[in-house]
Amino acid sequence: MADNNTIARPYAQAIFDVARENDALGELSTALNAAAGLLADGQVAEFLQTPTLTDAQRLEFLQGLFTRAMGDGSVLAGGSRHGTNFLKLLIEYDRVGVLPEIATHFDALKAAVENTVDVTVRSATALSDKDRAAYTAALEKRFGRKVSLTTELDEDLIGGAVIRAGDVVIDGSLRARLSGLATALIN
Repeated sequence: MADNNTIARPYAQAIFDVARENDALGELSTALNAAAGLLADGQVAEFLQTPTLTDAQRLEFLQGLFTRAMGDGSVLAGGSRHGTNFLKLLIEYDRVGVLPEIATHFDALKAAVENTVDVTVRSATALSDKDRAAYTAALEKRFGRKVSLTTELDEDLIGGAVIRAGDVVIDGSLRARLSGLATALIN
């Protein structure tokens, strides 16, 4: 059985191509991420598996849910023929549950086209605007892409920071350095 990422990849590519043709990458990215957040609740997924529901009822339920969360004009709330057809396809092939992975793959495709990278910096203390600017400039130079920086506080780090950009992790935390020192002393 294929994992969700394998299943999600072609759906993400298909909706990405449609969104790109219609100049709706940002709008669809927002809608997919909001939908993924709503579907992360196991109760929604469980309800959608109810055997007595028809595909039309599933579509109506999802569009109603997305309308309440995102507004009437949202791509997935019935505001677009492409969004409606996409949901119908996911429902027909029982793939609604992979929407979170579709959103992730879609965002990766969008970032590649826009030459951007999302970076999260976890630090023990809040970063000043000057620090944020310095991190952004250094990371843009390192990755050769425009950086969208998000910061998180993690008091367990003691000091320093952990930077995550996709699969790349740069651990400059004091905790990691102390762990490395402890390992060196033990061995």
